[in-house]
Amino acid sequence: MRRLAARGAAGDAGEAAAPAADGSDSAQARSPSPWRWQMNLLRRPNYSHHHHHAPGIWVRRTTSSSGAMWRLMRPCLLPYRLIDLCAIWDTGVFLPSAAWNRASSGVERRRLNAAKKVSRRMPLSPRISHPPRKQSLKSSYIFCTRSQGGWEMLSSVREVQLKRLEVTRPRGLGNRERGRVPRMARQPAPPWVHTAFLLCLLSLGGAIEIPMDLTQPPTITKQSVKDHIVDPRDNILIECEAKGNPAPSFHWTRNSRFFNIAKDPRVSMRRRSGTLVIDFRSGGRPEEYEGEYQCFARNKFGTALSNRIRLQVSKSPLWPKENLDPVVVQEGAPLTLQCNPPPGLPSPVIFWMSSSMEPIAQDKRVSQGHNGDLYFSNVMLQDMQTDYSCNARFHFTHTIQQKNPFTLKVLTNHPYNDSSLRNHPDMYSARGVAERTPSFMYPQGTASSQMVLRGMDLLLECIASGVPTPDIAWYKKGGDLPSDKAKFENFNKALRITNVSEEDSGEYFCLASNKMGSIRHTISVRVKAAPYWLDEPKNLILAPGEDGRLVCRANGNPKPTVQWMVNGEPLQSAPPNPNREVAGDTIIFRDTQISSRAVYQCNTSNEHGYLLANAFVSVLDVPPRMLSPRNQLIRVILYNRTRLDCPFFGSPIPTLRWFKNGQGSNLDGGNYHVYENGSLEIKMIRKEDQGIYTCVATNILGKAENQVRLEVKDPTRIYRMPEDQVAKRGTTVHLECRVKHDPSLKLTVSWLKDDEPLYIGNRMKKEDDSLTIFGVAERDQGSYTCVASTELDQDLAKAYLTVLGRPDRPRDLELTDLAERSVRLTWIPGDDNNSPITDYVVQFEEDQFQPGVWHDHSKYPGSVNSAVLRLSPYVNYQFRVIAINEVGSSHPSLPSERYRTSGAPPESNPGDVKGEGTRKNNMEITWTPMNATSAFGPNLRYIVKWRRRETREAWNNVTVWGSRYVVGQTPVYVPYEIRVQAENDFGKGPEPESVIGYSGEDYPRAAPTEVKVRVMNSTAISLQWNRVYSDTVQGQLREYRAYYWRESSLLKNLWVSQKRQQASFPGDRLRGVVSRLFPYSNYKLEMVVVNGRGDGPRSETKEFTTPEGVPSAPRRFRVRQPNLETINLEWDHPEHPNGIMLGYTLKYVAFNGTKVGKQIVENFSPNQTKFTVQRTDPVSRYRFTLSARTQVGSGEAVTEESPAPPNEATPTAAYTNNQADIATQGWFIGLMCAIALLVLILLIVCFIKRSRGGKYPVREKKDVPLGPEDPKEEDGSFDYSDEDNKPLQGSQTSLDGTIKQQESDDSLVDYGEGGEGQFNEDGSFIGQYTVKKDKDETEGNESSEATSPVNAIYSLA
Repeated sequence: MRRLAARGAAGDAGEAAAPAADGSDSAQARSPSPWRWQMNLLRRPNYSHHHHHAPGIWVRRTTSSSGAMWRLMRPCLLPYRLIDLCAIWDTGVFLPSAAWNRASSGVERRRLNAAKKVSRRMPLSPRISHPPRKQSLKSSYIFCTRSQGGWEMLSSVREVQLKRLEVTRPRGLGNRERGRVPRMARQPAPPWVHTAFLLCLLSLGGAIEIPMDLTQPPTITKQSVKDHIVDPRDNILIECEAKGNPAPSFHWTRNSRFFNIAKDPRVSMRRRSGTLVIDFRSGGRPEEYEGEYQCFARNKFGTALSNRIRLQVSKSPLWPKENLDPVVVQEGAPLTLQCNPPPGLPSPVIFWMSSSMEPIAQDKRVSQGHNGDLYFSNVMLQDMQTDYSCNARFHFTHTIQQKNPFTLKVLTNHPYNDSSLRNHPDMYSARGVAERTPSFMYPQGTASSQMVLRGMDLLLECIASGVPTPDIAWYKKGGDLPSDKAKFENFNKALRITNVSEEDSGEYFCLASNKMGSIRHTISVRVKAAPYWLDEPKNLILAPGEDGRLVCRANGNPKPTVQWMVNGEPLQSAPPNPNREVAGDTIIFRDTQISSRAVYQCNTSNEHGYLLANAFVSVLDVPPRMLSPRNQLIRVILYNRTRLDCPFFGSPIPTLRWFKNGQGSNLDGGNYHVYENGSLEIKMIRKEDQGIYTCVATNILGKAENQVRLEVKDPTRIYRMPEDQVAKRGTTVHLECRVKHDPSLKLTVSWLKDDEPLYIGNRMKKEDDSLTIFGVAERDQGSYTCVASTELDQDLAKAYLTVLGRPDRPRDLELTDLAERSVRLTWIPGDDNNSPITDYVVQFEEDQFQPGVWHDHSKYPGSVNSAVLRLSPYVNYQFRVIAINEVGSSHPSLPSERYRTSGAPPESNPGDVKGEGTRKNNMEITWTPMNATSAFGPNLRYIVKWRRRETREAWNNVTVWGSRYVVGQTPVYVPYEIRVQAENDFGKGPEPESVIGYSGEDYPRAAPTEVKVRVMNSTAISLQWNRVYSDTVQGQLREYRAYYWRESSLLKNLWVSQKRQQASFPGDRLRGVVSRLFPYSNYKLEMVVVNGRGDGPRSETKEFTTPEGVPSAPRRFRVRQPNLETINLEWDHPEHPNGIMLGYTLKYVAFNGTKVGKQIVENFSPNQTKFTVQRTDPVSRYRFTLSARTQVGSGEAVTEESPAPPNEATPTAAYTNNQADIATQGWFIGLMCAIALLVLILLIVCFIKRSRGGKYPVREKKDVPLGPEDPKEEDGSFDYSDEDNKPLQGSQTSLDGTIKQQESDDSLVDYGEGGEGQFNEDGSFIGQYTVKKDKDETEGNESSEATSPVNAIYSLA
């Protein structure tokens, strides 16, 4: 199991119940956990689903002459934050140079000086100057985040911490040995981290934006890219949007001249925007509008400029028509096929295909260069098999243009022949191609140079010719290749270094080598740079009389020049301003006034590009105001660090104080810290921190306040995490994920597979605390992450599922070491799918005898991938390989190429030679034909020889091409010597061995004699006979066979089947036993002799009689229970009496659970088939065993049980609807006496009212008794006939079981609804008692339940 200690953004930062007024995130408390941001930085996830993106950087500790400082390392993405540069010196001085240079006023400068003093008083941890040094990570890192009003340091991540945050794992079983990874604790940062954290925030405390309802100069918010390429088929759109108050107006220049939009009907400007739309629906050529455009956004406070946008129309010119002659080249020589695509905008993508649109296979011998040409290091004869066409795909038009194909004509010293040369280990020498040392095809010569711009990709390429094909290796002079940025492409012929910096300049060289020698080419790389920002000018907001500065600092190679403009005009031509001073890349403002408001532009450029930045100076006198909604609800997770934002604005910049629950003391210090941007940080949230917080902003013009209500919630934790599992394909996997969370928050549990949302298909079942995968397949392998999330936080737990599957098929079969009778087969193993390969099975197929049929050739251990195969002569072999592991077999590999061996005479003869007669006067000779691996040559045939055994006569012979031959006119059952010899066009096989065969058989001529029968018992007899003479068998004696049949039964009027039956006695035997006869019957019997042809004549008929036996079991034994007093039994006579019936024996016993009563035995006459049992215990059940008997004894018994009560668990509560009033039964009164006094009193009341509730309604039954075919008999159900079901008129069963005169003529039918009561299968009543509808109104509230003692008792229960 792998634990990810990552928390959701909302979980660590809190959640704002009400959004900010401007839709920003300012209202939401955000204080991300250091662990979480470290995770995000390391994994670099895609945060495309977030609405707030901010580019960021890593900062890295480096060393300078003045000490170790932190500098920019790498960009990354972080939601909600902008990572910027923090600089910390070992000497303890905090110097964020960017912030210092863009200090907006003397006040801010004083803040930075104060920060220096603070840093001196708080020495840094010694660990800063000594980060752990390992090859993978050589630096420590500090992260600072910028929110709306200030800066925040996240943490320092040392190398050991980065190791702990590893979240990826290799595929396979190896990682299972690591065991469980514990949850990572949130460790407090060292003191120097908090110091740097504070200083980061102080450095940019004045970065506040002006609310849009206040007057301000324009600001460009959106614009097209500098190099704007458009599709000629679409309308042209050049974007330019800006904000300001009042709203700015827009105008454009084209090629540095005013662009009058009103004069061109195709050109329009979007409303409230400066975006140009050029419409070609009514005609026109887009090329006419190419040029350089610039947008101007203006209001009364200044003018902002966009970049200079170069508009170009995409072009995809046609390939010039040309006729290409075949290219003639000697085998082994180098060749370059030039593409020369037409110039397009942007440049097209080049790829090579054949004229039939098949891709050209590329390898280290044949490959495409970066310029689009196709290079052959050496040409081989097989290169003629296709033609070569260069294709260009143009991006905007999505078209592919194809150049006329090249055809090759290769001159060779060796004709293209069988596979022996293609697979030769030294293919070039085998084909007569001279080997030669490498030489460079591109670039030419031994040295070249290349210039690349900083931040771009550097691509170095070396393509060499030679025989054999050279290998390419890359090196850097005086150092190593940058491993984190360098990668090899195009079979090592190209070296790409991404995101080039000045450190990547220098000399690189490629080394091309083969066994004949090596050659080197040196490439001198120069890194230039277009301008890039060191300090971009920012908007400056000042109060009247304040000082400030704008800084425009950039770097590049060559060094860029800086030009200042104001409102789009050069600063030199602007009206003089005594409060403004220009000092190179800095403009200093002193004692600014409202008239100083303007938009300044800084343009820095060199020969490789330019940067243009707008920054306005706004002078305002504004009392404090709150920018976030009032009375926000912030919910945070316990023990997290959080921050309560209080965005505000004012000029001069107001001071801010925080109070809790209306207390008079300012919150600062201890667990609280207030930053200058207005945010209140609570370092560790506790339950007592819950409450109402008030922020108050004050300047000389007034004050403003706002409130935030803070609620503290318990964290979400996964306390039972999914475990790593290994499962075979097709099994079921169960992953647990049990979560504990704050009950006031809604919990959502979801699953990820390989860090992507898991689709829950029909093979998966997701529950609240688990995930089950049924029928696991190979595609289910991967990491499964359980994500338990609420609105505020989340917890993750990861497990890896390894699926053991069948191996992938082997590939790239190759035949080498070709010989007459052997060949070496080599293959590349496929993926074992986590279960080691145990064996390889090599199969072969030949195309002569059984084309398309594969046969096993040999088997090898799973540790080898090459084997020498023994071959047979004259077989056109094709091989394939199957891999086997514990799970199963792989699919067969693709077949190898064919290899034919030379012929030879057969080395063996056909096997399984037989001679058998199919008729009495012939003999059929058969054999197993030889297969392709034993034929050894063409035209395989068989020489068949035969002669009578021990006669010394000459051999008869015939040549046969099949697998059988019939010899005719043979005597009956005579032995023959037989030989079958193989022969092909190369000769005969070895002399074969003789095999004995026999001619055909005839029917036996004699029957067994002296047959004697002895009765052994009622079902078996013994037989004895004399054997027949061997010459009368006329074949091979198979068996003696007895035919017998039942003639009649000794019982009168009993029909019997006279079907003939048989008993076999294999071999030459003289006695046997016939069993399974019917007792008390007359039988007849005959005997015959049997050979391979059939039966001989029958012996004389013998008669015998079997004695009396025991009968079979009685048929259709039925147990019925009409009421609780009696049980009715019925049965039918046995199917086979097997003698004279003397009667039936019935044994029955009462049982109740584990208690068993005394067994009772009853004997009945043979004609009796019914019996009624009077029950003595209404609770117990009965088990009945019935058997029939003759003089020999009792036969097979049949057992049945009485039906179970309706509710066997509570037998005292069971009653039936069809019986009389059970409340008057003696057992019932005795049972009720055991109940509490309250029940006894209720019984007395019920007996007094018995006359009103003494009868139960019984539904009408058809006057038809159950027949023997009634299906209810089969399942144990029963019903009543009229004589059993009709109650005696005017009578009722008394407590002692006698019949008394009925005291009342009413019954429960009077209280029912038409007698609709029903019975279930065991006879119990399942109807309901209801109030009779036609009773008097005075009796309308009474029911039968109130007057029936049984119902009264049940209502009490």
